[in-house]
Amino acid sequence: MHVIAVGLNHQTAPVDIREKVAFEASTLHEALIKLRQTKSIFEDVIVSTCNRTEVYVVSDQLHTGRYYTKMFLSEWFGIDKEQLTSFLFIKEDEAAIEHLFRVTCGLDSMILGETQILGQIREAFLLAQKYETTGTIFNELFKEAIYLAKRAHSETSINDNPVSVSYAAVELAKQIFGGLADKHILIVGAGKMSELTAKHLNGQGVSKITVMNRTYAKAKELAERFSGQASDMSKMSQALLEADILVSSTGARDYILSKDFAKAAVKKRKGRPLFIVDIAVPRDIDPEINDIEGVFLYDIDDLEGIVQANLEERKESAAQIELFIEEQLVRFKEWLQTLGVVPVISALRNKALNIQAETMKSIERKLPDLTDRELKVIRKHTKSIVNQLLRDPIQKAKELAGEPNAEKSLQTFIDIFAIEENVKQEKQKSENVKSPETWENVPQKGFPAAGHVSLRS
Repeated sequence: MHVIAVGLNHQTAPVDIREKVAFEASTLHEALIKLRQTKSIFEDVIVSTCNRTEVYVVSDQLHTGRYYTKMFLSEWFGIDKEQLTSFLFIKEDEAAIEHLFRVTCGLDSMILGETQILGQIREAFLLAQKYETTGTIFNELFKEAIYLAKRAHSETSINDNPVSVSYAAVELAKQIFGGLADKHILIVGAGKMSELTAKHLNGQGVSKITVMNRTYAKAKELAERFSGQASDMSKMSQALLEADILVSSTGARDYILSKDFAKAAVKKRKGRPLFIVDIAVPRDIDPEINDIEGVFLYDIDDLEGIVQANLEERKESAAQIELFIEEQLVRFKEWLQTLGVVPVISALRNKALNIQAETMKSIERKLPDLTDRELKVIRKHTKSIVNQLLRDPIQKAKELAGEPNAEKSLQTFIDIFAIEENVKQEKQKSENVKSPETWENVPQKGFPAAGHVSLRS
């Protein structure tokens, strides 16, 4: 069995392509089931966010798994397969597993170490479990990926330092004021940077946000998204009187706030400090305003210094997480290797227990006067003999599964114990597991769906 990851993200495709290859939440479960019904696909999980669409599958063959997964994406989104392929990445087996680990830990994100992707991976996995498109391999793999990411976030400081200008602005304000929940924030501008600032402020529990923009409708739209209020630029003087923090990010070519205007407004604040963050390029705020007593002005260069320093801190943490990933990868590969030996172990155990059961029948026929208690004691002790005899061979079979020539070694093991037919029967049981009702008429392939796993907290 092979693990394959096929998809596109912010590194492989521009936004106009990513927009076209994004699954709708309302039909994602249908996509999961359709892909699971595709030839050579045994398990699947689909991750679809604003920056990435990634399909993870378990397939019996690499080339057919790749082909049918790409074909599925092409047909689902109505995009020519050749055109789509130029934007896709394809990772197989160890590379696919490592990629999932990196994505879940936030090492593959636009913002290094961001935590939102962990929740998105978890939701994608749980949805696939709900519609029973995962099985033995993905139930274990995604559980380990989620556990790994939680460990990365808790045992390193990768999330302690902001690495976006808007986030850095909010964090700086929080450090100066000791908390922002009771502060009145004035945001000037309604573009992307202002939106991110409002989002970060909202995440800090800020409940009083005023958005001011040259186009009032845009200010109103942004304010309403974060339960704030909109204001017209003509009311700047009153807004400066009420606000504790001003964050400005407009596309203006000239200063929107001069020193004289700010000085007049600050006089009315009666000594209350005013914190200003200018994240616009070119700058919105006259830098001489910093000379006014009680005003603290920071521009984008000040914040970039914070961002770069914090990014270096995150890179150090990322290097530590890379080691976590290597450890987890080794553990998962070891677990994966044991899957091939499961039918062998089951066959050996079943053959031995069948011999024990036949022996008990023979004893009962030849010694009909034995009491139930005596039969129970004999049955218990003969089973104990079987289990003790099997202990070392089973351990040896597990060790053989991890060797480079595992297939050949296991075949020798099978020949020694004469369990060829028993192994075939065990594999047949695996392939004939009754399928979910939703796939009643679809030929099922691969591992039996394991019971739902509980995610480690």
